Amino acid sequence: MESNGGMLLKKLVEAIGLQIVNKSSDYETKRITTQVVNRPGLQLGGFYDFFDPDRMQIIGVAETAYLAQFTSGKRLEKFERFFESGIPALIIAHDSELMPECLEAAEKHDITLLKSPKETSELIVAIISKLKDELAPSVTRHGVFVEIYGEGLLITGESGIGKSEAAIELIKRGHRLISDDAVDIKRVDSTTLMGSAPELIRNYIELRGIGVVDVRRIFGMGSVKWSEKIDLVVQLETWKPETTYDRIGNEYHYVDILGVKVPHITIPIQPGRNLAVILEVAAMNNRQKRQGYDSAKEFSDRIDHYFDSLQG
Repeated sequence: MESNGGMLLKKLVEAIGLQIVNKSSDYETKRITTQVVNRPGLQLGGFYDFFDPDRMQIIGVAETAYLAQFTSGKRLEKFERFFESGIPALIIAHDSELMPECLEAAEKHDITLLKSPKETSELIVAIISKLKDELAPSVTRHGVFVEIYGEGLLITGESGIGKSEAAIELIKRGHRLISDDAVDIKRVDSTTLMGSAPELIRNYIELRGIGVVDVRRIFGMGSVKWSEKIDLVVQLETWKPETTYDRIGNEYHYVDILGVKVPHITIPIQPGRNLAVILEVAAMNNRQKRQGYDSAKEFSDRIDHYFDSLQG
């Protein structure tokens, strides 16, 4: 199922290392639902058009200097108006001065107030990076995810077709396992999917007849990886004599995952086929295509040129 449920404010505070000045009554359950943060200079100046109160709010040296020119009563009025909008939290960056009017208004309107010694720009980058990772649309798919020559291959297919066995052979050949059986997928931007293992099954692989084994302990730390970009989806299926399979490679197929189109190929399985080697070639071929070289197209062009020369 796709997920976009938001990040707990408490988790963000702990991840960034923020100091709590005032804790709201809903601090433990408050969720951040947008990746964007806001510096409320315009709002403190009285302009609230286009203001999104769901964003994390950050003020630094500039905003503090602006507010310092007003009387205490005027500052309180500005903070009252700002906090009554229901923002999730306000962070005071750069260890700027905590104005008593800010704390008074935060307590009155039950808003979490935080501080950080980090510079404003550094703090914004840290928060956006964390929120982007946590709030990315995600889905869990059945399959085995491995890294082969730097390419992330998501291997899918019906249960028992040999995905885990192929993964073990690839690991023995020096490649790395990201996840077996279930893969957590996140869309980190409009063209990129990152795959990782659910924490419960990370580093483990199931082999029928043997059971569950710890890949990291058997093959070493270099045999596993926490996450990787999904570059190619490989569907394994039992060979069907009545099915016509692509023999040249000039047919291009894609699968849609979270709105991102990922190259997709189908590999028929027959006894005697060295699946690990085939997957290695699939990974290298896909990498060449991304780098601009398409051997299938070159081969087709060569054939066309040959027949054109015969006709000429």
